[in-house]
Amino acid sequence: MNSKFISLFSICLFISISSAFSQQKIDDLIISDSLQVAGQDIDPLAPARAAFYSAVLPGLGQAYNKKYWKIPIVYAALGVSTYAYIYNNDNYTRARDAFKLEKAGKPHEFDGSNGGVVLSEETLERVQKTYKEDRDLSLLITVGIYALQIVEASVNAHLMQLNTIDDIDITFRPTFHIDPISHKSVAGVSLSLGF
Repeated sequence: MNSKFISLFSICLFISISSAFSQQKIDDLIISDSLQVAGQDIDPLAPARAAFYSAVLPGLGQAYNKKYWKIPIVYAALGVSTYAYIYNNDNYTRARDAFKLEKAGKPHEFDGSNGGVVLSEETLERVQKTYKEDRDLSLLITVGIYALQIVEASVNAHLMQLNTIDDIDITFRPTFHIDPISHKSVAGVSLSLGF
């Protein structure tokens, strides 16, 4: 087993050494020390500016990046999560007040009077706990969406400064041919990129 390992190691070493010597030598390599972008100046403060604007007013960073279509998405996400927070907080307050009144032996909205719903003390406690957890989760989601829209504005401002190639040609084509050995039909996919 030791001799097999040594022969395998020798073969791998020989292949790596021979491929290292087969590289072409390039004499005229010139490296420029500055980045040149055709027709576009790079503003290194644009991502920070976009993040600051989004932190001050949600959606303002997206407007700074001229991505106006994202502003309704930001406000819809913040609006839904804020609505969920308010809804869960109101129901939590109702359940907490009813639970306190039930403990004190006083009438409340869930005691069955006036044809209302009858909820026991244990049920009120469980409902109160559920709405509190949902309220806290809604607050966490709202803060997360607020932070996410700040990060999105900053990343978008950064990515807008990248040099992109407009004439990329992507070809995706299915191919069918007959295998010459087994004489069976073979299906494949061809993907080619052209710059």
